[in-house]
Amino acid sequence: MPSYAHPLAWLLALEGVALLRTQAGDLGDAAFVEQRIAEIRRLTADRDLALSAGAVVGRATTVEGYAQWADQYDSEVNPLIVAEEPRVQHILSTLPPGRALDAACGTGRHAAFLAGLGHEVVGVDSSAEMLALAKAKTPDGTFHQADLRAMPVEPASFDLVVCALALTHQPALGPALSEFARVTRPGGHIVLSDIHVLSLYLGGVAKVGGQDGGVRAMPASRFLASDYIAAIHEAGLEIEACHEPRWGEVPGGHGGPLAQQWCPEAAAAAYHDTPALIIWHLRRPRK
Repeated sequence: MPSYAHPLAWLLALEGVALLRTQAGDLGDAAFVEQRIAEIRRLTADRDLALSAGAVVGRATTVEGYAQWADQYDSEVNPLIVAEEPRVQHILSTLPPGRALDAACGTGRHAAFLAGLGHEVVGVDSSAEMLALAKAKTPDGTFHQADLRAMPVEPASFDLVVCALALTHQPALGPALSEFARVTRPGGHIVLSDIHVLSLYLGGVAKVGGQDGGVRAMPASRFLASDYIAAIHEAGLEIEACHEPRWGEVPGGHGGPLAQQWCPEAAAAAYHDTPALIIWHLRRPRK
């Protein structure tokens, strides 16, 4: 169902998370608590904020959303990608070259990296606009427009499958994990990354514009680590490693321009040292 967003509610939520972390003993002291309380009073007393218009947040499919994003996707600084890319590419650089599949490849950032490592690259994505950018980056690759739960590739035909920042858009993990297992050769590797469930609750749900000038949110399932583990085992895969990189400093500060204008210290406390991503290195057993 549609949600409702309000600027003042977002700011007060960040203040609340910062205070919860203080009460839990994570950070802050008496002065920090008093600063947060004083800031909440200022926020609620500000007439412009109090009278700011809230808005119903609609829903957009991933095909609709990424069609809007495609032209700006590589030019914008996405702090999630800044945190994700070095860690995923470090794992990829340790694996021998072979035949690699970039599932939900987007603009092809990992596909191009894999090609540079000497892999024969195939990419799959549901967005025609994103695929056009991926093809331009890796002209020697093969690309298909398709759903990652039903990819037009042969069984056991890849040494490596990568799926980055896409599984949260799925209603369930099982179908995608089973498809990754199907197309991976015995002994082959699967590397997954996605936004962490805690980052979704801190405002990380992807949003795009609506035709009426409003905002629409793309699908964002709240998968826990236990959900991944259950789906991984059900697909017959083995876990090599799991990483949960934490937020550090990000360009422009946490929480976006509104938070940086009104409560940057609370935003920094809300995000401090919380997990940004979950990254899995899996393997299909040889037998």
